[in-house]
Amino acid sequence: MALLAKMELRQGQQLVMTPQLQQAIKLLQFSNIELAAFVEAELERNPLLERDDQDVTSKAYIENDEANTDHEGLDSRDFDICRESTVLDRPSSEAHTTTLSQLTNSRKNNNFEQHDSNIESYVSINMSLREHLHNHMQLCLTDPGDSIIAIHIIDMVDDAGYIVGDLSETAIKLGVTYERLERVLRLLQTAEPAGIPARNLAECLRLQLQERNRFDPLIGAVLENLPLLATHKLAELRRVVNVSMDELTEMIAELKSLNPKPGYSFDATPMQPVVADVIVSSAANNGWAVELNSETLPRVLVDRTYYATVSRCVKSNGEKSYLQECFQTANWLVKSLDQRARTILRVSQEIVRQQDGFFAHGVQHLRPLNLKTIAEAISMHESTISRVTSNKYMSTPRGVFELKYFFSSAIASSDEDGDVYSSEAVRCRIKTMIDNESQNAILSDDKIVELLKQNGIDIARRTVAKYRDLMRIPSSVQRRREKRLRF
Repeated sequence: MALLAKMELRQGQQLVMTPQLQQAIKLLQFSNIELAAFVEAELERNPLLERDDQDVTSKAYIENDEANTDHEGLDSRDFDICRESTVLDRPSSEAHTTTLSQLTNSRKNNNFEQHDSNIESYVSINMSLREHLHNHMQLCLTDPGDSIIAIHIIDMVDDAGYIVGDLSETAIKLGVTYERLERVLRLLQTAEPAGIPARNLAECLRLQLQERNRFDPLIGAVLENLPLLATHKLAELRRVVNVSMDELTEMIAELKSLNPKPGYSFDATPMQPVVADVIVSSAANNGWAVELNSETLPRVLVDRTYYATVSRCVKSNGEKSYLQECFQTANWLVKSLDQRARTILRVSQEIVRQQDGFFAHGVQHLRPLNLKTIAEAISMHESTISRVTSNKYMSTPRGVFELKYFFSSAIASSDEDGDVYSSEAVRCRIKTMIDNESQNAILSDDKIVELLKQNGIDIARRTVAKYRDLMRIPSSVQRRREKRLRF
């Protein structure tokens, strides 16, 4: 049969995800910090958007939920709906005439004229570790050749204060003796804090001990055998150093008081505090009140007055097209933000309902929960629940938790008709058992399995070991050695 090439027209329908719907999905999975940055960028880009400073509570979202179900293309049940759409390309910036640009710039300038002074510009910048070492180099070195050597050494220092690389190769590359390079290094090591720059952990700790005037040959021998200390081979370490166990315990306590990474004290980026998206508090009827944190909800409005004013001024088709696009984009952003807030609230309310035992009694009463259970309960898709629970946090009387924390797998009961247990609750039980063990009764993984089965939890030994590793709890052998050191 011969193959023929021909052209033909075909009419059909195809589901297309509109750019607006893609934006709604993207907003849903943003954290509150990412969302705030996105909204700020949109406020700068779109002249028809303005900030709404009014405080909006969760009650407003609940009361207006039905009234807002007519959002174009946005359904409160799902964020993964597709519809037929024709997308118009945005006109190029060349199509904007001077009239529209002047109006837009004039409005922008009026909004931000009073905020020209940025207080952050007056805040001093933290000095980095390398800058600190460069300043110290200028104080302690006068020879230009030594300064060049010091610069190369400083360039090899990482953020923790350790020298990364081979100094002997550096000496060869610079054409100097290794003894001269070491002399320059020792001068750099007089910088504060003690311990920087160091070639290894032993040298870092030695410099700190010398600064405290606590270094002696015995503790130096311990530093030379740090691998034995790291593996808790204390008996062998005691024989090598030739000291009593009490003396060794005192030296180990001295080493624990030192800073293994002194370089991190420079240019330390402050941790971004977690701001909860949802707040859970006790209600009067022994229930739980769930509300959105208004501080994390960026509120924007469409400036319809400004839109009407500019519409009367524009004349060219390019300006009209651009203005119409800005108006549609602004409307979609407002609707998407409202839909995002309502969706987060609905999911959070269902999580609290499913995990009421956790809020009332603690982690050990956490139930097994998956995305499908929440999705079916509130008639949403699992992918929507997954996006909602990503990078969102809930403030509760028991602390701040990521929404994903409340989802965990199930562990069967040892009884035929018994309840299933959450893996997170089982991990909590294991940690509690280990925290309460005595020096003379260290619990092995097998013993933990036995105790859990006595409480109706059927679990394998390898699962206990996996959970213990996830919680960074050492083995029973290492815990026994640590207990001996402690007592």
